[in-house]
Amino acid sequence: MASFLYRLGRFSFRRRALVTAVWAAVLVALGAGALTLSGQLSNSVTIPGTESQKAIDQLADRFPEAAAGGATARVVISTPGDITDASGQAAIAGLVKGLKDAPKVAGVVDPLQVQAISPDKHVALAQVSYRVPGFELTDADRDGLMAAAGAAKAAGYTVDFGGDAVQAMPATNATEGLGVAVAAVVLIITFGSLLAAGIPLLTALIGVGIGMAGITTASGFLELNTNTPVLALMIGLAVGIDYALFIVSRYRHELTIGRDPEEAAGRATGTAGSAVVFAGLTVIIALAGLTVVGIPFLGEMGIAAAITVAIAVVIALTLLPAILGFAGGKLAGGKIRLRRKESATTHGERWARFVARHRIPVLIAAIAGLAIVAVPAASMQLGLPNDSTAAPDTTQRKAYDTVARSFGEGANGPLVIVVDLNGSTDRQAALQQAAAGIGGLPERPIVTPPKTNRDGDLALLTVIPKSGPSSTATEDLVSDIRGLNAGLGSATGASLAVTGQTAANIDVSEKLADAMLPYLALIVGLAFLLLMLVFRSVVVPLKATLGFLGSVVATFGAVVAVFQWGWLTELLGVKTTGPIMSMLPILLIGVLFGLAMDYQVFLVTRMREEYVHGADPQQAMVTGFRHGSRVVVAAALIMISVFAGFVLAESSLIQSIGFALAFGVLVDAFVIRMTIVPALMSLLGRGAWWLPKWLDRVLPDVDVEGEKLAKQLDAPDERELVRS
Repeated sequence: MASFLYRLGRFSFRRRALVTAVWAAVLVALGAGALTLSGQLSNSVTIPGTESQKAIDQLADRFPEAAAGGATARVVISTPGDITDASGQAAIAGLVKGLKDAPKVAGVVDPLQVQAISPDKHVALAQVSYRVPGFELTDADRDGLMAAAGAAKAAGYTVDFGGDAVQAMPATNATEGLGVAVAAVVLIITFGSLLAAGIPLLTALIGVGIGMAGITTASGFLELNTNTPVLALMIGLAVGIDYALFIVSRYRHELTIGRDPEEAAGRATGTAGSAVVFAGLTVIIALAGLTVVGIPFLGEMGIAAAITVAIAVVIALTLLPAILGFAGGKLAGGKIRLRRKESATTHGERWARFVARHRIPVLIAAIAGLAIVAVPAASMQLGLPNDSTAAPDTTQRKAYDTVARSFGEGANGPLVIVVDLNGSTDRQAALQQAAAGIGGLPERPIVTPPKTNRDGDLALLTVIPKSGPSSTATEDLVSDIRGLNAGLGSATGASLAVTGQTAANIDVSEKLADAMLPYLALIVGLAFLLLMLVFRSVVVPLKATLGFLGSVVATFGAVVAVFQWGWLTELLGVKTTGPIMSMLPILLIGVLFGLAMDYQVFLVTRMREEYVHGADPQQAMVTGFRHGSRVVVAAALIMISVFAGFVLAESSLIQSIGFALAFGVLVDAFVIRMTIVPALMSLLGRGAWWLPKWLDRVLPDVDVEGEKLAKQLDAPDERELVRS
C-alpha cells in the first residue's frame, strides 16, 4: 500500500492542476445539485417493527380519519380570571376557529366541548391534530398555527404552544465557527506558518463542502433525518483537518532532511498517508456499523458521516499533494516564532521518559481518575426530547409547565390505545373490558370514551397518565397496559396496542438500549482485526480497545453530570437538564471509537516504525512518542475545538453530542493515548509486539510503516522502478 500511495502522491503533485480541477468540478456539480434537487429533512425518530409504529401503520390503513401519524399541538390559553366566563368563552371560540383554519390541520378538540378546563378555571387546553407528520410542516405552517392566537393575546389572554408540531428543525449557529477559528490558531502554533496552517483548513472545508452538498442533494430522493448533516459536518470537519495535518507534518519533515518537494510529497503520502487510510477505515467501520442495529435514522446518520470521512481520506491522498505542489518548498520552515526554539530533547520526549520511569504510578493515577469521572454513568437515564427539555423561555416549555400545574404531568404525554375488534364477536364488551382493565391498573390513569372507525372494527382510547412522559412510572404503565393484551385476546378475541408520541419515545429508547452492546461488540471486533493487521500485534489492538472503553465510560459519566445532574450548566450554556438522549450513547460509541483509533494509529504507528527499523522497544516508544505526540496533541485540540463549538447550538441533542465528543476526545487523547499507552508500551517492552508465528504467516503485510517503500527508495537500482 505504501508504494501505491507514494506513486499516487507524486502523481497528484505533478498533475496538480488536473487533480485540483477534478475536485473543483465535483464540488461545483454537487453544489448545483444541492441548490436544485434538495428535499426536506425529517426529525422523525420512529423505528419500524416496534409496537407503537405497527399501531400507527394500522391506524393509517384502517382509521385514516384519526390522523394518528400526524403532528399534534397542545394549545394552552390561560388567564388570572375565570376562563369560562363570557369573554373567556369568546376568546376560546375565536382561538379554536383560527386553529381550524391553520394550514394542514386535520381537526381541533374544543376545550369547552370536552371540558378540558383546569379545576381552578384559569386554563383551557385545546388539542390540534395535523394531516401530516411534524417534519413535513414548514415554518409558514407553524406561523399559521401561532397566528391563530393573535386575537386572544390581544384580549389579554396568555397562549402557549407545545407538541411536536411546534418543534422546528435544529439548526447550527454561526458561533460554531469558533471551533474552526480555534483550530486555525492551533495549526498556526503547530506549524509556525500561515501557509502551512491554511492548507489543512482549506482541504477540510472542501471535503466538508462536497459531503454536505452530496447529503443535501440526496435529501431530494431520500427521507433523511435532520441531524444527519450535523453529524457529517462535525466528523468531516474534524477528521479532514486532522488527516491533512498528519500528512503536512510528515511532508515538512521530509523537506527538512533534504528531500525535493515532489519526493517529499510522495514519501509523506506513502507513510503518513498509509496511517490516514487505516485511521479513516476505523472511523468508517464504526460509523457504517450503525446500519446493522436496525435503527433507520441512526443508519442514515452513520452512512452520511462515513461517506464524508471517506471523502476526507481521498482528498488527503490526492488533493492535498496537489496543493502541496502549488506551495512547493515554501512549507519547509515556520516563520512565526511564538516561543524559543526547543532543544533536541522536546517536551514530548521528556514526558515519554517520565512516564517510562514512573509507569506503575502513572497507570494507577490515570485509571483511578477515569474511574472517578465515570461514577455518574451508573445513574444514567435515557429518553427522547420533549417539551419538558425545551429552554425555559420557549413557548413549548411554558405550555408544558402550565399543563403540568393545571392538569397534571400526564396531560403532556397522553397514550393512544388501539383496540383491534376484528376478531371479537362482542365488540362492545371487548371495548368495555379494555377500558376497565386499563382504568383498574395501579396508577389509575384517566381513560377517555372510545372512538371507532367507520367499519366499527378498530377503536381508539386515550389514556392520560398521572406521571410525566419521561418518567419511569409512565414506562411501567405502558408495560402494564401491554400486559393486558393476552388476557383481552383470550377473553374476547380482541387485541390492543399502545402508541402515541410518549409510547413511541419509550419504544425507541428501549430499542436503542438493546442495540448498544451488539453494536459495541461488532465495531470493537472489526476494528481489533484491522488494528492487528496494521500493527502486527495482538497486544496493541487489545489495549487500544480497552483504553477506548475506559474513555467511553468516563465520557458517559461527564455527560450525566452535566446534562442530567446539571453540573456546570451555566458555564457551558446548557439551558435544561433531563434524561440523556437515547441515541447519544450508541452514537458516541461509534464516533468516539473511530476517532480514538485515529490517535492510536497516528501515535503507535511511529513507534512501530522505529521498532521495525531496529530500535529497542523502550527507545522506539520514546522516539515514536517524540515524533507523534505533537501532531496528536494538535489533532486532539483541533477536534476538541470543532466539537466544543457545537455546545453553543440551540438543540439539546446537538449540544450533548458536541460536549460528549469534545470531552471524549480530551480523555482519549490525553489520558489514554498520551499517558496510559506509553506507560503500557514501556511496561510490556517487546511483549507489546507479540504475534503468534502462525498468525504472522496468515496476515497480509500492508506495510503501514513504509519499511518496504524505504528499502526500495534507498536502493539506487530500484528507485526509478518505483517512481515509474
